[in-house]
Amino acid sequence: MKKIFYLTAFLTLFITTISAQQFGLSAEIRPRFENRHGYKKLINQHTDGANFISQRSRLNFNFKQDKINLYVSLQNIRVWGDVSTLSSSDNANSFHQAWAEAILSDKVSLKFGRQEIIYDDHRIFGNVGWAQQARSHDAFLFKYTPNKNNRLDLGFAVNSDSQGLTDVLYSNAAGYKAFQYAWYHGKFDKIGLSLLFLNTGIEYLDSNDNQAIDYMQTIGTRFTYKSGKFKANAATYFQSGKSRNAAVSAGYFGANLGYKVSSNFVFGLGLDYLSGKSMNDTSSDIKSFAPLFGTNHKFNGWMDYFYVGNHGNSVGLTDINMTLAYKKDKFSAKMIPHFFSAAADVYDGTTKMDNKLGTEIDMVLGYKIAKEISFNMGFSKMYATRSMEILKGGSKDAANSWGWIMFTFKPKLFSVSGK
Repeated sequence: MKKIFYLTAFLTLFITTISAQQFGLSAEIRPRFENRHGYKKLINQHTDGANFISQRSRLNFNFKQDKINLYVSLQNIRVWGDVSTLSSSDNANSFHQAWAEAILSDKVSLKFGRQEIIYDDHRIFGNVGWAQQARSHDAFLFKYTPNKNNRLDLGFAVNSDSQGLTDVLYSNAAGYKAFQYAWYHGKFDKIGLSLLFLNTGIEYLDSNDNQAIDYMQTIGTRFTYKSGKFKANAATYFQSGKSRNAAVSAGYFGANLGYKVSSNFVFGLGLDYLSGKSMNDTSSDIKSFAPLFGTNHKFNGWMDYFYVGNHGNSVGLTDINMTLAYKKDKFSAKMIPHFFSAAADVYDGTTKMDNKLGTEIDMVLGYKIAKEISFNMGFSKMYATRSMEILKGGSKDAANSWGWIMFTFKPKLFSVSGK
């Protein structure tokens, strides 16, 4: 009798609780085979490339109840074979996200914890979803949404290596000691407008081995337009301030045009310009634009020759590209040729080189096997110049290519929605 009472009380409490909340549990398994033969840098002739399979495994938990949102994403990143079949431990586990959001009103909320930060087209803030580990920040966000067409976010972060007793130099791979930003987005009929102010602090040891922090400002705007079959966007950002005791003066401009030729076919043109510093410029000033926390794999070619952990404080880039995309039912295909050139002068010793860096052609095919299962495969080819050799090493005459095959499984394991 007592057991029945306890069971009834538990079920009553459970049902009452569920009726005022939402709960979801989902997963992601994403294995990817890659053949790298000139990925990120030109390969030397008569050199074998790399072949491997990497995998992302995630378990995602989300919870909503009245005044709170909660999200936790457990993640395991591995290369097949990097852990012995008899290993008693696995150090590849982590929290990709773990945040809570307090809903103060229908217009204001506060969000704390490890989280992805994504704005606009991922150019400055993105989650780097292609990378198996992706990107997330330890941050605090103040979110103000006065109506459905306007939104303002204020973000803050302060990073430390550990719970120390005295202040020590921050050396973590996150790369920044602190940031503060304001991002606004407004929708005006067919037009979208975003404004960003970002203040990024980098900690370092000065010439006297004293701990110091410099702040660099990134200020810019992004504009979007869509009408019928035509869409366009343009963005510009400027960087100023200081970084590691060097003055910063850099800029970015990007623009894209797209036209839906038919219900299945889309054609697009794009331009990206990131300022750079001439190789014969001996000043300590930083003139190369840094896309900071963006999803750089999305831009400037999928072979990641530029700004994916590389090409920092270099000669910059001009990228003229074209997109041909086709989609019908469960099948999709895309081809993107890129024409790269340096934004600043390239030198081989004292000889000024042609600024043309090369042509990359990216291709991808996709098929939706089921609602929660997708298959994608891609191939990219780089036709490089001597100037690219100077910047990246390797051989322009080698068969520089990159191919990959990826399956993505994203099942929803459990979901309950309250009243």
